[in-house]
Amino acid sequence: MTNAPRKQPEQQAPPVQKLQVRYAKRGRARFTSHRDFSRAFERALRRAGVPMAYSSGYNPHQRVSFANASPTGAATEAEYLEIGLREVADPEAVRVALDAALPDGLHVLEVVPAPPGGIADRLTASAWQIGVTGVPREVLDRAVAALLAAEVVEVQRMTKTGMRTFDAREAIIGLEVADDATLRLVSRHGTPLVRPDDVLQALGQVEEGFVPTDPPLLTRLAQGEWDGTRIVGPFEARPSD
Repeated sequence: MTNAPRKQPEQQAPPVQKLQVRYAKRGRARFTSHRDFSRAFERALRRAGVPMAYSSGYNPHQRVSFANASPTGAATEAEYLEIGLREVADPEAVRVALDAALPDGLHVLEVVPAPPGGIADRLTASAWQIGVTGVPREVLDRAVAALLAAEVVEVQRMTKTGMRTFDAREAIIGLEVADDATLRLVSRHGTPLVRPDDVLQALGQVEEGFVPTDPPLLTRLAQGEWDGTRIVGPFEARPSD
């Protein structure tokens, strides 16, 4: 026997075009995990005939970069990813083809040419709508006021590295009672990422009467950069651009 050198894999050409995609998860599709969505999206790319570029190495894969996916169980109107193409394609044609190829509840809303830099740099805050049932309006008002008045409210969450304790209050930019069963939250992205369910846990800590009767319905309404008054989406022009 001879130890023949392993044949080097073919090197793939770099993408000639990069596109950024905004997509939504609605209805029952909100229960789609990030892994399940990534598989569905890769199949949709093939069905739609998108001319994808591939990575080099022994196991080439489509050049798809996901950014800050929402938690399983949350609906969303503002998820983002980036794809690399081996040839130039019309962004709107790609949007139409991908939207038609995805399962029900998953929708491609916008496709634009990628500007310089990564899309993750423009995703530093989120706006959420949180549906809460079984909590009287006066309790909602008290809980929100108490949380906003607090300097620190620590919560716990199980992570891949075990139970972690962190401050949920620090990430909150804005929190208000929109109506008798709805909260609106604007939060900064950080490490660890404070999620809407962490904020709900914090509300229960500052107000013992805050005990929803059903799991909350979470919907991400927007994602981007907080400019002091609103979230500017990554496809919008920034004042510094």
